[in-house]
Amino acid sequence: MEIIGVRHLRGPNVHVSRPAVVARLGLGDLTGRETTDVEGFPERLLRVLPGLADHHCAAGVPGGFVSRMRGGTYFGHVTEHVCIELSQRIGRDVSFGRTVATGTPGVYDVVVECPPDEAPPVSEALLAAAVDLVRAVIGGVVAEPSLEALRELADRTAPGPSTSAIVAAARRRGIPVERHADLSLLRLGWGNRRRMAWAAMTDRTGGVGIDIASDKQVTRELLTDAGVPVVPGGAAATADEAVALLSFLTGPVVVKPRRGRQGEHVALGLTTPEQVVAAFTAAGGDVVVERQLPGRDYRVLVVSGEIVAAAERIAAHVVGDGEHTVGELIDLANADPRRGEGHSRVLTRMRVDDVAAALLRRQGCTLATVPSAGREVWLRENANLSTGGTSRDVTDRRHPDVTRLCLRVAALVGLDVAGIDLRLPDIGEPIPPAGDPALVTAGVIEVNAVPGLRMHLAPVQGKARDAGDAIVAAMFPAGSDGRIPLAAVTGTNGKTSVARLAAYLLEGSGLAVGLTCTDGVSIGGRVVYEGDSTGPRSAQMVLGDPGVQAAVVETARGGILRRGLGYDWCDVGVITNITGDHLGQDGLESIEDIAHVKALVAERVKDGGTLVLNADDPYVRSLPERPRVRAEHKRIVWFAEDARQPTVAAHLTKGGMAYVLQDGWLVQAVGARRTPLIRMAELPGAYGGAAPCQAVNALAAIAAARAMGASQDVVLERLTSFDPPAHNPGRGTLMRRGDVSLFVDSAHNPAALAAALRTLHKLFGPERCLAVVTLPGDRRDDLTAASAQVLADGVTRAVLHEDADLRGRPAGEVVALVEREMRLRRPLLRSVRADGYRAAVTTALEMAGRGDVILVLYEKMAPMLALLTELGAVPSDPGPAPRRRAARAALIKE
Repeated sequence: MEIIGVRHLRGPNVHVSRPAVVARLGLGDLTGRETTDVEGFPERLLRVLPGLADHHCAAGVPGGFVSRMRGGTYFGHVTEHVCIELSQRIGRDVSFGRTVATGTPGVYDVVVECPPDEAPPVSEALLAAAVDLVRAVIGGVVAEPSLEALRELADRTAPGPSTSAIVAAARRRGIPVERHADLSLLRLGWGNRRRMAWAAMTDRTGGVGIDIASDKQVTRELLTDAGVPVVPGGAAATADEAVALLSFLTGPVVVKPRRGRQGEHVALGLTTPEQVVAAFTAAGGDVVVERQLPGRDYRVLVVSGEIVAAAERIAAHVVGDGEHTVGELIDLANADPRRGEGHSRVLTRMRVDDVAAALLRRQGCTLATVPSAGREVWLRENANLSTGGTSRDVTDRRHPDVTRLCLRVAALVGLDVAGIDLRLPDIGEPIPPAGDPALVTAGVIEVNAVPGLRMHLAPVQGKARDAGDAIVAAMFPAGSDGRIPLAAVTGTNGKTSVARLAAYLLEGSGLAVGLTCTDGVSIGGRVVYEGDSTGPRSAQMVLGDPGVQAAVVETARGGILRRGLGYDWCDVGVITNITGDHLGQDGLESIEDIAHVKALVAERVKDGGTLVLNADDPYVRSLPERPRVRAEHKRIVWFAEDARQPTVAAHLTKGGMAYVLQDGWLVQAVGARRTPLIRMAELPGAYGGAAPCQAVNALAAIAAARAMGASQDVVLERLTSFDPPAHNPGRGTLMRRGDVSLFVDSAHNPAALAAALRTLHKLFGPERCLAVVTLPGDRRDDLTAASAQVLADGVTRAVLHEDADLRGRPAGEVVALVEREMRLRRPLLRSVRADGYRAAVTTALEMAGRGDVILVLYEKMAPMLALLTELGAVPSDPGPAPRRRAARAALIKE
């Protein structure tokens, strides 16, 4: 048994609404064998992972999975549950799993939920560990699995507590969040409403403020010049300067790196030149020396001019119980699940290093000492959480002087989020004004530009403060969810045309629209990326662009199945139609399977959003009946070729809305009211009504644009200015070269080919049609044969060539299949083969006579259009602009 491959579903998917990982698992010699075929397997596995006894499985009750094992189940299913159990044992909050047959004997897809924002290596390592464990138990090995490496990997790659708090707060507010790789870099919101954060630093945190705060001496000088009480001290670039400051300041001093962080190389309580020199050297030779004031360490968090939290920071220590040694007390404290390495958890494990050992000796202790009950034994003098310290919330105890001082400090440094470190006798007492440094008893120690939130999120004592929510609230005031209008378009045919036209209509409202479709990504009408862009990566490309004010994303089957959706919720979901294209791929064996995939777009329309559905398609008509669609919480708008279509008629009777073709017009229907929009004969791309499929696409696009806020006047104006060759190239694009017309289209399945040929028959007549034919190699033979038969019925001559990408087929196989099927269907059909698309087009032009039209199918749109232009073909527009303007004037008058 082995993992053949792994793919990550980064968003909602056909299995679960959360991210998931899919492992393709080859069972090998376990193919066909069940758990009952391996003697004692269930009992051995339960001894290793007793938590499996609580797994529900399909039974829906604890013990369901155990019953399945004892009754016999495949080992792919076992691997799924073992992975979930291992996940829970290392602290991952996951529970969903599913094992799906792939159609290949002994090969299964194991689907397991992943925590949001998790780095991919974690789930991959867990799946590998699950496979290894199952194989070991099959082999008779019963041993406790070693999870430390997995736990360490999960902790190391997980977002830290500060980042997690911001993510959680954003999601509670409905704000979409994307984490960049395994960093603390976050994108919150979409398009022109998006914001960026890196832990507690936001995109509004000024670079100047960061530079000031990162230099402790510059901070001291800036605050001193402003009359802020600052702990006396100064900078030292040499050991002699550091010793001189010791002499000047008198009493114990603190030496710390001038640009240090997280308490590293901070030495406290220094009273001799030797100690100061040693601390100077350890800190790297560029330090700040400060008088060590008596009192307590405090951290005050300021966010956008408000005090969000205040905490007293307490240095790492243990408290004796009269029984355990210092070393044992440290181990007990570090066993607290809240403690981890570095910043991975809300507390950091205490370390016993040279600094701790020296401090223990000063207290008369070693690791073997058994301190009396209640005695505090200190491991650090500095109170940083990163060195094992803890915190006590004192937000409600702070004196008004502290509030005024900290707000002023944050403003002086120029930070929207700041952590102000103070040394005070008590945060509840007044702070004396700044004055003679020799008399200072309280003051600012330093300012932090990217303050950790851990001490406020989970204090050991006192009330937890949701510092993450305060930062998110400041980034998204007035309850904004950071979203822009989003429409998702899916279906078998027409997706690209609908998406392009919907985006064009929206742009008429003055919006910068991000568009993804089969041919690339456009922002504001300009192509920024070329290539198939119908998956989650391209959706994120536009949603992450700060120049985008609305987005239309074409969402194809392949992207959904292989990577999930690129968004969580959309405002408008459009489903054009559902046919048998792609059967036999990705486990899709029926049109119902395809409908299940496409239905995800409908399911992820937010409550109160709009579903735009094709009433002429039986599979689309059935979507509102699916429980996960929750149609009762959404507004449904139907579109259809005929207003008398029963579903539409019933919908209108109830006062619903639909867009239909009626009496040669594109019509908006609401209840009994009918509003003519534009004559089909004047619709660009409909070729005087010869292409009703394009009119139906326009109905869907109009419905989507209107649902996203475009006014009717804007929609009508944009409809008449839409130029298909420029705005929807390669989708029913009519061109002309001399006396021969060329109709360039992406049709590649029977339904789309039939629609294209019906248009050409109306425009030119059946006897005038020939075709340049290429069909994709990843379709089932019966689907390719059906497409070839439609072509044979519709053309008198054909030039056949093969895609450059054979998609796993042997060279010549597809073209031979197409040729055979076309000739079986129409024995007198004239067909020839050509080597590549360039030769195919040239041959077809030689075959064509005056008045003929060539249906040009292509693998890649851009090279084909470039070739036709090179050969002298130009767009052919049967509907001149003056006629369109006249029609628009007449419409407005009516």
